[in-house]
Amino acid sequence: MSRIIAVGLDGSRESLAAADWAARESLLRDLPCRLVHAWELQSYNYPTAYAQSVGPGLQRHWAERVPREAEEDLRHRYLDLRVSADQVNGQPVPVLLAAADDAELLVIGSRGLSGIGGFLVGSVALSVVAHACRPVVLVRAEEPDASSPRPAEPPFGEVVLGLDLRRPADELIEFAFDAAARRESALRVIHGWSPPAYYGMDTGFGYTSGAVTPGLGGELAAQEAIGLTDALRPWREKFPGVQVTEESVTGGAAHHLVEAASGAGLLVIGRRNRESAIGTHLGPVAHAVMHHAAAPVAVVPHD
Repeated sequence: MSRIIAVGLDGSRESLAAADWAARESLLRDLPCRLVHAWELQSYNYPTAYAQSVGPGLQRHWAERVPREAEEDLRHRYLDLRVSADQVNGQPVPVLLAAADDAELLVIGSRGLSGIGGFLVGSVALSVVAHACRPVVLVRAEEPDASSPRPAEPPFGEVVLGLDLRRPADELIEFAFDAAARRESALRVIHGWSPPAYYGMDTGFGYTSGAVTPGLGGELAAQEAIGLTDALRPWREKFPGVQVTEESVTGGAAHHLVEAASGAGLLVIGRRNRESAIGTHLGPVAHAVMHHAAAPVAVVPHD
């Protein structure tokens, strides 16, 4: 693995936003930024005149223009950035997965709002996130807009970490703490949990805005809160400068994470490295967050 930040580039507005985010992340980590453009020569069975207009020469011209112009733009706006651009022959998914293998982090774009109020995560992004061996960050076209001028040191919002105490992976927690430390931002850790099915309303268990109401199911709530504190204690000691807020909330984690991401600079979630009968897949929380969270979403694979 090389110490670089890689970004998938196809010339779209969302991929340019991803390149902008990757450039700033490269400066935060003092690492080179590598723009990766997957390209394959397309053949057309159209009349000769049209075929000539979109022939190999023109296709190659546009394919070479995309990474070259993006590299020039980033060099112009981020003078201290070490950036390179590679055009790789092949399909996007295998090309991006290979780029992820050689990087600390892969950044790809995600489209804007769909008609039902969510973000459009295409098949390429879903496949890359589900199979990449390294963390992948999804960046919305609206956040940021690479066409707008940006200050050399932009402010960063808080980092939000979604943590499942059943699998409190070190890789996931360290990624979130490190991101907050580099940004000099606060870290908000959200652990969503649900009471056992046998807890009914007649047992004195209740909910208020995602938090357990004091006096109702207090013992279970206290156990979950203590478990969260215990899981984070060694990381607080390792990153003493990070201001941490712990939230142990009831109900589905996805809703709370999407809500928290509305004002965040980065949302961090995990993905288990596991195989099912139908192959590697993403869990329901990851799917919901990727499709609805407004902030950039970092998906960190872990065992």
